[in-house]
Amino acid sequence: MKGTQKLDGRRRVVIENVQPEIDSGRFPIKRVIGQSVEVEADAFTDSHDALACLLRYRHASETGWHEVAMTPLINDRWRASFPITELGQYVYTITAWIDHFFSWRYEFSRRNDARDIAVALQAGAMLVEEAATRADGKNQMQLHRIAEQLRTVKPDAGSALALSETLASLMRQHPDRSLATDYPRLLSVWSEPIKAQYSTWYEFFPRSCMGDDMDHGSFAECEKRLPSVAAMGFDVVYLPPIHPIGLTQRKGANNALVATESDVGSPWAIGAAEGGHKAIHPQLGTLDDFRRLVTKARELGIDVALDIAFQCSPDHPYMHEHPEWFRHRADGSIQYAENPPKKYEDIVPFNFECDAWNELWQELLDIFLFWVKQGVYIFRVDNPHTKPFPFWEWLIAEVKRTHPETIFLAEAFTRPKITYRLAKLGFSQSYTYFSWRNAKSELESYFTELSRTEVREYFRPNLWPNTPDILPEYLQFGGRPAFMLRLVLAATLGANYGIYGPAYELMEAAPREAGGEEYLNSEKYQVRRWKLDRADSLQDFIARVNRIRRESPALQQDQSLHFFDVNNDSLLCYAKTTADNAEIILVVANLDPHHTQSGWVTLPLELLGLDTDRTYQVQDLLTSARFLWNGARNYVEINPLVAPAHIFKLRRRVRTEHDFDYFL
Repeated sequence: MKGTQKLDGRRRVVIENVQPEIDSGRFPIKRVIGQSVEVEADAFTDSHDALACLLRYRHASETGWHEVAMTPLINDRWRASFPITELGQYVYTITAWIDHFFSWRYEFSRRNDARDIAVALQAGAMLVEEAATRADGKNQMQLHRIAEQLRTVKPDAGSALALSETLASLMRQHPDRSLATDYPRLLSVWSEPIKAQYSTWYEFFPRSCMGDDMDHGSFAECEKRLPSVAAMGFDVVYLPPIHPIGLTQRKGANNALVATESDVGSPWAIGAAEGGHKAIHPQLGTLDDFRRLVTKARELGIDVALDIAFQCSPDHPYMHEHPEWFRHRADGSIQYAENPPKKYEDIVPFNFECDAWNELWQELLDIFLFWVKQGVYIFRVDNPHTKPFPFWEWLIAEVKRTHPETIFLAEAFTRPKITYRLAKLGFSQSYTYFSWRNAKSELESYFTELSRTEVREYFRPNLWPNTPDILPEYLQFGGRPAFMLRLVLAATLGANYGIYGPAYELMEAAPREAGGEEYLNSEKYQVRRWKLDRADSLQDFIARVNRIRRESPALQQDQSLHFFDVNNDSLLCYAKTTADNAEIILVVANLDPHHTQSGWVTLPLELLGLDTDRTYQVQDLLTSARFLWNGARNYVEINPLVAPAHIFKLRRRVRTEHDFDYFL
């Protein structure tokens, strides 16, 4: 349809301001299985003629279109929706035309002169006769019969027939679309698995999963960790790179430039004599061991996500097999990675501007497809913003063409426009600036942008309170309440969130240097032996929060997020609701990890579907405590040393026929 409609001055309908539409249709919006796409558009014409407007859609695998009549709203705005039932790509567009029959019908309903009515019936008969030529079978016969009746019956009987719903229904089925206006663009939707919208990630280093008599972890020991991860409520286990690690310029503990013989190096320095991006570090196990880990995880309801980092150690096989894929310095040596004054001499970036770029692209695509064959369908991509945009658009489309179930998470802590561009290009989820948003105004502004603007159509945030690279200052100085609070915020502000553990549940808070965000004794450079059974672990608290997420559909999406007023800048209040307001989850959080804070929360009762003159109950899902609230304004007080936040479920008061109340 795009660009095929010839200019015809008789096509009088205008279609514009279609939503959702990203960058004039350049990029698709995102949905998951079971959702729908609600489409709105302005459609109008000159004069007072009646319009018919259709939303047209189809899956990319289909040739025929499905059509849904759009409903007129106000001010020439129209709306309709269609369901997402399959993975892959959908396309949609709009067509509209002047409906001469319904224009005639409207004018006919206003006539009161007998002679005018008699003449108008003849005009209506002609329109019905024309419709009969577009029909067949019983409908054709019935339209011919009605046309004849309109010509011959008396005005009173003719009026009743002309305005009958029977005739209107037949005419809707057989309209004259010969002069329809087609919207000039085909818009698209990427349909992805539900886990693209709602997922709970847990990151850990396989090499630190080890028994008491081991000095390096293995996949077999990782299997033993899975039940405890599942018990905490996580459904994605994300593993940093599992490949052989280079020896040349290997980093030592705490990022030391000179390594000792016992140093294990950074997993992101990929490649050694044992292989590269399609190989496994020999101390972790074999490919069969990895496949068994993936299978065991799936039995527990967990998907394994792999880190894909497109960079090489100086010992990677690519270095001697394909030196043309890398940049060379003036002395002929291959250029290592730099971000002056920082030097990363243990890794070498690809040169995406090399003459052999096409062969490079094909090989990097094959890395993804290799791991898909091993049962991995979720990928966390390291620093995608340092690779070309056209590359990602091509690669993701190629993978999804045969494997639409794949999910891509972009680890791109960079400028907003770049982050958003990567999401438009196809990344299913994206890291965010949540790690550095602490103040009430920062959180409200940022998450309003993510949930209430066009951004929500293509950008799915995945919130991480910490990562192996990021130990935020708030966690360094906030103690246990800070770790609990940031977990609650991540788990309730975002339908997708994750933590890097066991550092998180064990509240690791020591930086390598004052003012920095690098962990002291970071697992990026050394194996850590974690004491998982520590009495102060947050495991139980994390499990409780994740159970609330699983049992609360309102928390499994981001579009309904609304912030509410609290007369204390240390208190943050927001809610998520299901589409019908049947479930309302209200969070009130104390952003001050050191002091009790109190204030008055003001709720928009009408927006939440609550009666202004009836008591309602708020149940704290963290503690099971219940409170009765009245009206829009209610008091809260939060001691962070007890619990830094309330996760309330609002329950309406309902009176039964037996004349007693209960809360629904």
